[in-house]
Amino acid sequence: MPAERSQGSTRSRSKRARGPEQSRGRGGLVGLAGMVLVAWALLQELRKPAAERTWTGTVAGIVPYDFRRPTLARVRQRLWAPDNRRLIVPRAFGVGWTLNFGRLVSLVRRDGRRAA
Repeated sequence: MPAERSQGSTRSRSKRARGPEQSRGRGGLVGLAGMVLVAWALLQELRKPAAERTWTGTVAGIVPYDFRRPTLARVRQRLWAPDNRRLIVPRAFGVGWTLNFGRLVSLVRRDGRRAA
C-alpha cells in the first residue's frame, strides 16, 4: 500500500510538472506577440523626434496603441460609451483593443425589449 501511494504521488507530481509547460504553448505565444507589439509601438515612438512623439497610433497600420497616462474621461470613453457604434475599441492604455461595455449593455437591453 505505501508503495502505491508513493507511485501515485510521483505521477501527480509529474503531471503538475508538465502542466505549466503545456500551458505555455498558446499562452506563451500570445504573450510573446503582445510583447513584440509593445516593443514595436515603443520603438516607433522613440524613432520620432521628441517634439513629434504623441505616444498614440497604430502598429503596422492595424493594432492601436496608446501610452499616454490614462485619464478617467478616456477610460470612460473606451469602456462605457453606449452611443458609440463600435463594440471593440482601442484600449485606454497599452496595445490592442478592449470591449465597450456600454455598447454591449445597450445591445443586450435592445434585444431584450424586442424579445418581450
